[in-house]
Parts: sequence; structure tokens; C-alpha cells
Amino acid sequence: MKLGILGGTFDPIHLGHLRTAEEIGEELGLEKVYLIPSASPPHKTREPVAPFHHRLNMARLAVGDSSLLEILDLEGKRPGFSYSIETLREFHHIFSPDPELFFILGIDAFLEIKTWKEYQKLFYYAHFVIIERAGFRPRDLEAFLLNIGLNVRKTKLPDVISVSSGNTVVLRAPTLMDISSTSIRELVAEGKSIRFLLPEMVRNYIMEKGLYRDYAGPR
Repeated sequence: MKLGILGGTFDPIHLGHLRTAEEIGEELGLEKVYLIPSASPPHKTREPVAPFHHRLNMARLAVGDSSLLEILDLEGKRPGFSYSIETLREFHHIFSPDPELFFILGIDAFLEIKTWKEYQKLFYYAHFVIIERAGFRPRDLEAFLLNIGLNVRKTKLPDVISVSSGNTVVLRAPTLMDISSTSIRELVAEGKSIRFLLPEMVRNYIMEKGLYRDYAGPR
């Protein structure tokens, strides 16, 4: 069972999140890509702007009837911070025995992985699929993995590196969509249109619930 995991605050979820999940799922032949809204992310300097139940509802609306993408509420049911290691362990319990997991995240988040809880153990639970940014190359990834104490081995594919757990770290470059949740919140607060940046049902939800109208920007 090959399953993808894409976590995030999704505050709000937008087309960039969805397109990345769709393309990675298809390219790697995944049965499902689970989007996991984070309840209380430990690496954010502030709590998410919208309460968890709104972010969860928007994510469910965004996925709709997709046969590939699905929302899974794991972190909202756990107290305290939403640690990725706990989510991966829970996936192995729910989808036992031995699911093959692909943890999808952006390169910027991945470069901070040394600050994550039990970060080296993460590589025993899942493959990592890293969303590239301009100028970051496979050899940069290999150097970074060595720097955080992992044993690595090159494979026949230039963008795939094997680590000692037997899992891999893969670089991928899905369609670039220059959309951010922060910019969407700012547009709402300014009374400007957010149409075509996120699914229409999510836009309607934001308008109906009055979300982000008082957003004052990052502090």
C-alpha cells in the first residue's frame, strides 16, 4: 500500500497545495495522498489564524470527491503540539501491516528538519518527497543529509538518494503555482478578490464565515 502524506496548517488550503498533492500522487503511483491539517504546529511562531475546525472543513471542501486526495483528521484529535513523528507512527498503526509512506514537504521545511522531534527516526517510517526550489540540486541534498548525520547512498536516478533505513529521499518539481496562504489572508483583509487562488467552495466558506477579515499580517 503506497500512501502519500502532505501536512500543513492549510490556513487556508489553496490550489498550490492541491496541485502538488495531485501531481506527486500520480507520478509516484500512490493509492492515496492524505492531507493532514496541523492542529498546533510546533515550528510556527504563532498559532494558525483560523481555528482548526474551520481549516479542516475548508480542506474537506477543497478535496471534494477526488479519488486520489483525502483529508484525514489525526492531529486535531491529539492534545499538544502536532509532531510529524507521531503522525507517521499513527499511520503505520492505522494502515498496518507495513504501509509504504511518502512524506511530502517543501525544501524550506525540510532544511529545518534537524529541529523536529526525533528527526532521524522519521526516515525509518517514510520516504521523503522534497518539493524543489530554484537553484537547489541533488548534490546539495546529499550534502545536507550527510550534515544531519544520515548515511546515504546514491541510486541510479540523480534525484533519488537512499538512506540507511532503506527508505529514500526524492526531489520533485511539480507545477509551480506562486500562491501562498499568507497572501490570501492579506487579500481578504484588504477586501480584494481571492477568486481563482483556491477552490470556489473554499472561497465561499471564507466569505460566509467571515474568516481573515481582521488579519493584520505576520508579527
